[in-house]
Amino acid sequence: MTKKKSTEEENAREKEGPFKNPIDPDKITDRPGLLPYPHHVGSHAFAPTKSGAIKHRGYRAMHEQSERELQRLREQMEVIARQANQLKDRLEVSKVIYEAEMNFEPIAGNIYYLYARREGHFVLSMIAPNEWRRSPGFKHYVASVRLLADHTWEIIEKNDR
Repeated sequence: MTKKKSTEEENAREKEGPFKNPIDPDKITDRPGLLPYPHHVGSHAFAPTKSGAIKHRGYRAMHEQSERELQRLREQMEVIARQANQLKDRLEVSKVIYEAEMNFEPIAGNIYYLYARREGHFVLSMIAPNEWRRSPGFKHYVASVRLLADHTWEIIEKNDR
């Protein structure tokens, strides 16, 4: 009976033609060790990832870090802009002081007092406004200034008058 069954199977196979593998050739490999995923029970286990969640976390972290860096750069830019404006102001004041009348040689680090004599004419003095016994003969007190080491002048106190 087994011989009869095997003969019938052989006859059926001959009628069907040559053997055709039912698995798509694009889904099989002759080098299974190079597959990016496990291909048999003994392979290293892996868990599928939620790529959308991973990408979102990465994007959020990247965005937060970039914003933090941009904020730091903005703050540095503001400091530099403020320093540039201070230097510009010092240069303008220095120009006015060097064009002012002064009867002494100023020393770096000391405080001096700028007075207006008349429109566009100034006087630099070593005497503070509260040290005058009588009217100094100037139109008004302008500012207290300090000579810096780079020979620019820094405004210590400005009269808003």
